[in-house]
Amino acid sequence: MYGSPLSQNATKLMLLGSGELGKEIIIEAQRLGVETIAVDRYAHAPAMQVAHRAHVINMLDAAQLRSIIEQERPDVIVPEIEAIATATLEELEREGFRVIPNATATRLTMDREGIRRLAAEELGLPTARYAFANSLTELQQAVQDIGTPCVVKPLMSSSGKGQSVCRSLDEVEPSWNYAMQGGRVQNTRVIVEEFIPFDSEITLLTVRSVSGTRFCAPIGHQQKDGDYIVSWQPHNLTEEQRRQAEHIAQSLTDALGGYGVFGVELFVTQDMVYFSEVSPRPHDTGLVTLVTQDLSEFALHVRAILGFPIPSITLLNPGASHAVKSPLESSEYRISGLDKALAIPRTQVRFFGKPTATIGRRLAVTLSAAEDVETARQRATEAASVVEIVKG
Repeated sequence: MYGSPLSQNATKLMLLGSGELGKEIIIEAQRLGVETIAVDRYAHAPAMQVAHRAHVINMLDAAQLRSIIEQERPDVIVPEIEAIATATLEELEREGFRVIPNATATRLTMDREGIRRLAAEELGLPTARYAFANSLTELQQAVQDIGTPCVVKPLMSSSGKGQSVCRSLDEVEPSWNYAMQGGRVQNTRVIVEEFIPFDSEITLLTVRSVSGTRFCAPIGHQQKDGDYIVSWQPHNLTEEQRRQAEHIAQSLTDALGGYGVFGVELFVTQDMVYFSEVSPRPHDTGLVTLVTQDLSEFALHVRAILGFPIPSITLLNPGASHAVKSPLESSEYRISGLDKALAIPRTQVRFFGKPTATIGRRLAVTLSAAEDVETARQRATEAASVVEIVKG
């Protein structure tokens, strides 16, 4: 039922992980009269600031996770981060709870090994060559087998944490140490991937709903240390590149099943499109859709998981986003330069409201629209350059 969000019969949505993407999901859900509960490991997370209720728990603790879900009894459970006790979600799903898109997809996509084996070994999709290692010795052998340069990642991490490019055998140990520091859970297993000299890297937002599978216009993006810095939409692909991209995305999301937005990351070369990763939820590079589409990725996600139709997805204009990262560590900080940023035509700044700043943490994003992608990128980059995170 949709209407009075706090009525006894209102649809209840629980968000597991309450960052900036979750904040937008909560807002869109409330626009459709849904009661919202935000959960995270720390207080005052961005989505908690707009949800009807919030809880702080260790989501890797199976007992805590089960307890809060049984207490709230949500109609839909929406994972927003990787660090969740997915085995517990699978148990709860068997008991009748609804996990988005489903508990198995959540487990597979939060584990780089599971999703890579599904894509390459079961579905036969093109990927970079890869290997797994459980120790520094095994990593040294894997790097020799794959060759350098190669990419070393923890099996579970977010925003590029623990990910590095290993360019020689001398860099194997630093790459191992960095992966051990950056993983979301205590796990001594890493994935080693062949480094593909791609022409571009894209996100193809893929929406599964009662209306079938639909694709947003491709989103191009640039990363630094595994974390996105700038994204833009649309990213130009040839007809053949787009056909390959949509085939990979549909094959993978059909195998995962369920409703919602999937952020499918792909490497694009002149002759081939390769699968990289997939998130069973809105993607950080997709923040750009807040200024480019008639329905943002967050509106699409909420409509899909609630069972509403999505007859079409319209690109209104080109646009770009640029991350604003913290240069400092402080529990008391503020954002400055908004007057300069907002003087740039068709530009917005979204401040996330995270309670603490740490070096390199994404605290805001600039969003710009324009008649062409190049102008939008210039505007978003200029806005990000004048916005500052300062103490105070």
